[in-house]
Amino acid sequence: MRYDLPYARPGQVIGLLGGSFDPAHRGHAHITREALKRFGLDRVWWLVTPGNPLKKNGPAPIASRLERARLVMQHPRVEVTDIERHTQTRYTAETLQTLQHMYPGVRFVWLMGADNLATFHRWERWEWIMANVPIGVIARPGDRVAARTSPAAKRFEHAKIPGRLARCLAWAEAPAWSLINVPMVDISSSQIRARGDW
Repeated sequence: MRYDLPYARPGQVIGLLGGSFDPAHRGHAHITREALKRFGLDRVWWLVTPGNPLKKNGPAPIASRLERARLVMQHPRVEVTDIERHTQTRYTAETLQTLQHMYPGVRFVWLMGADNLATFHRWERWEWIMANVPIGVIARPGDRVAARTSPAAKRFEHAKIPGRLARCLAWAEAPAWSLINVPMVDISSSQIRARGDW
């Protein structure tokens, strides 16, 4: 199974951006480039998920989503993957545990938009994720207040690293999270699907 997965060596810091990417767009690419810079990551892996347990309707076939994602995100330090299809994990916590076991010595940082932090308390084993992996949160238009007042933000307020120190996140012991504000590209996958642009 390992030969189908990306390479990482001990000591590297890998950001993980998971999602259905249905479809991937320039907003995903933009926040990825910002995360590389602001969180001091060596690489970012996109985890194109086979399906999202929190969404009722299934996404487009994974092969077409991977193909689109690779066209949208072309960067030497970013790899588009279907890791969860190979590991056969469904939930983020399972995926993270599996990756930590498979890549000893690699430091993982979970990346998410602020909209996801607002609903993070609905994720399977969300408190385990917070307690075991540093989390980098990228603010998107209109999501800052909901993220900062979310149950997850309140529960782990003591573990928040100020945005100006975001480069320290990867080396902080979990629980640790940081919310950064970046110039945003105001576009979403649902808008693209509604327009039928792909």
